[in-house]
Amino acid sequence: MIRNVLSIAGSDPSGGAGIQADLKAISARGCYGMAALTALTAQNTQGVTGVHAVPPEFVAAQIAAVFADIRVDAVKIGMIASGEIAEAVAAALAPHAGIPVVLDPVMVAKGGAPLLPGSAVAALRDHLLPVATHVTPNLPEAAVLLEGAEAADRAGMEAQGRALAALGPGCVILKGGHLPGPESPDLMVSGGTLHWVEGARTDTKNTHGTGCTLSAALAAELAGGAEDAAAFAAAKTYVAGAIAAADRLSVGHGHGPTHHFHALWRPEEETR
Repeated sequence: MIRNVLSIAGSDPSGGAGIQADLKAISARGCYGMAALTALTAQNTQGVTGVHAVPPEFVAAQIAAVFADIRVDAVKIGMIASGEIAEAVAAALAPHAGIPVVLDPVMVAKGGAPLLPGSAVAALRDHLLPVATHVTPNLPEAAVLLEGAEAADRAGMEAQGRALAALGPGCVILKGGHLPGPESPDLMVSGGTLHWVEGARTDTKNTHGTGCTLSAALAAELAGGAEDAAAFAAAKTYVAGAIAAADRLSVGHGHGPTHHFHALWRPEEETR
């Protein structure tokens, strides 16, 4: 049976992040992707020039329409855009407990543009973290959620991972890509146990949408019934492959997208 995954996130017209990246990643991981839009953005690989938030009641209506007709096996939450939308999403998901909900607390675009107002952080923390079963922040996002300094080493990541788990999610995946050095280690805190997942850093500027892609791939793995460790390992391996193959694409002049279909498209076919 093919599993169904709902992404609740903003749109990226350049196709590298947001809903577009989520649907590609969900499809590449063998699931049927669905989408409820929270915001429209004007952006490309060089930056974000505009954000138009969807009214909270219409975000909720999209989610309700999907659940009213379709079995949902997992949910991924990305860009929220406002505190009111955070509250609306939490309320819309409340009747559907028991399925994996992966929260990627998107706050800043790759080019540095803010995607979540500071006033909305508390709403995300208070309303969405308790609903989420899994949360996937990077180090700057974790620092904002915890109202503290950014972790600078593994010990700091372990402390922040435990602190985030105390806010509600059963599984915290703290992404260590902002640590210095040639490695890019991630920390998973699940069921009170800490588990490091190692990874080498790929030297490329084409990393637009990596956070969206990882969280969507994780939701797809969880939809199929994978346990936390196996789901995260599969999602991380997939994203690493997508980053490594990103240079096969020719998209834009800034931070290009990853290659979501690197395992499905043969290189010789990409030259046609």
